[in-house]
Amino acid sequence: MGSGAAISMLYGSGEKKKMRQSIFMAFCLIGAIALVINILVYLGMDGILWILRVPASIKGLMKDYLWVIFLGILATFLYNYFANLLRAIGNSMVPLLFLAVSSVLNIILDLLFVLKFHWGVGGAAGATVFSQYVSGIGICIYAYAKVKDIRIAKQDMKWRKENLSLILNLSVMTSLQQSIMNFGILMVQGLVNSFGTVIMAAFAAAVKIDSFAYMPVQDFGNAFSTYVAQNYGANEKKRIKDGIKSAVIMSMVFCVFVSLLVSIFAKPLMQIFIDSGETQIIAVGVHYLRIEGACYVVLVVWILQGGEPAIDVCDLDDCFAWHTSSAGLCIVSDSGDWGYWDLDGGADWVVFGGCDRNLLLFSEILI
Repeated sequence: MGSGAAISMLYGSGEKKKMRQSIFMAFCLIGAIALVINILVYLGMDGILWILRVPASIKGLMKDYLWVIFLGILATFLYNYFANLLRAIGNSMVPLLFLAVSSVLNIILDLLFVLKFHWGVGGAAGATVFSQYVSGIGICIYAYAKVKDIRIAKQDMKWRKENLSLILNLSVMTSLQQSIMNFGILMVQGLVNSFGTVIMAAFAAAVKIDSFAYMPVQDFGNAFSTYVAQNYGANEKKRIKDGIKSAVIMSMVFCVFVSLLVSIFAKPLMQIFIDSGETQIIAVGVHYLRIEGACYVVLVVWILQGGEPAIDVCDLDDCFAWHTSSAGLCIVSDSGDWGYWDLDGGADWVVFGGCDRNLLLFSEILI
């Protein structure tokens, strides 16, 4: 997101040569980080399983799955990099199309590898990785072949201190923020796993529904980041102000609608993923979704969060408080009363929204 904001700003200001140099530098930096992470996760496989507190009965299956799924880290890098690059210059349709193709292909291959070839969890992971590479390599070829503005020539392959400074200023804190967020999620997942297979199954299904519910707001935030960055680069502060108003109103209406939908239809939604005979799993999942759904209104903060990289505003302490509080609630539940674990999601959004100062910080560009 940080490098995408930098590229959007340069695109908005019309500095095409500087933009292409930044595209090259960002690709090298992020690609190198992805490669290092890919190596580290294989070296630390046993540590990851320990942190996740995977029950012994499924530890072997989990390890088999992770060995294959981690092969897709570089594919994820390719897709996300070029998708954000295209969005940075205003093209959001092509990334969506490649994502749709990847998703459909993944479903088809899942059925083929698991039901037809009986490859088990390894087959499911292989289907995901193959689909990721199709979308990653495909969008890379499309971006290079079809979009001249971002096509890198030999003369653009230069490292300039000014460009590097811009990318790092907008990326480092955003990367740390996202890392802390995901580390918090990892802590929560490990604690959930310690409660046994019923809670694990309920959490896995409920999180799928939860992710689907708030994904549009996350995408509103991504789109808003591009909008703010391009207009900030073009010095169109009035348009940024108008955009904030429109984005907040639109996302607030959506959040209220989704909150009601998830809270009211929690049980039917759980039954999409869980057999109706598994009443205990469904009951736990419904409890989680109703607490989580009641807090979706706070997701409107995500819109403002999406604009942070463009104006160099990043509340790392807010993010730390968010997941520290979440993990704290889950640790309380370690005493044996599983009922507390499902407060985690709601606490995430309440702490995140309550501590966030983005509304105040955005006033810097609105005055």
